[in-house]
Amino acid sequence: MPPPLTDADIDELQRTLDALPEALQPLDVMALDGYLVGVLLQPRPVPASAWLRFVVDDEGRAPPPGTDLRPLHALVQRRHAELGHAIERREWFDPWVFELTDDDGSALPPSQCVMPWVAGFALATAQFPDLMTLDAAALLEPLAALYLHLDPDDLEDADELLAEIETLEPPRDLAEAVESLVSSTLLLADVSRPRAPHAAAKRAPARRPAAAKRPRGR
Repeated sequence: MPPPLTDADIDELQRTLDALPEALQPLDVMALDGYLVGVLLQPRPVPASAWLRFVVDDEGRAPPPGTDLRPLHALVQRRHAELGHAIERREWFDPWVFELTDDDGSALPPSQCVMPWVAGFALATAQFPDLMTLDAAALLEPLAALYLHLDPDDLEDADELLAEIETLEPPRDLAEAVESLVSSTLLLADVSRPRAPHAAAKRAPARRPAAAKRPRGR
């Protein structure tokens, strides 16, 4: 396992994403984190060559010739490995979700704070749809807990999912919203990447509060 990314590493990753050519639309670190989880939850491993291109541009466009992506890729692949290790072992991980504020400095509701992370997850499932072809009944509850934070108009032809979302209460605070991201991720892993019967699922008993506000990317 490479060492987990520090706060300084995350800041450096965001600066590297922001410094990409203007023609590209890179993910910010929050959307990137959800995207990586969506990639890791696929029932078959996705080659890095396939998923890395959507990190630098959400449409998968190639950067201009001469763009050095090696520092960016190194940081992203460290986070990919860190998340993969936690998901495989069914352990707690800290999603990159940060407190966001409105223009007047007031805190945004929890769902708006986690929405970029969920949007990144949704991007992964759109580009790599194998997860969504699995047992619909088993996927329904954890997917509803995630997509609760998206605009219902973005969920086309998903009547059963929307009906399930209608039964859910929105999170009371950001810590509860973050905990739901992790628990939903591990439930989805039980469907798409089931462990051997002798491998006991391990989850950290304590939840950690969301990190402090961090600037969003472009």
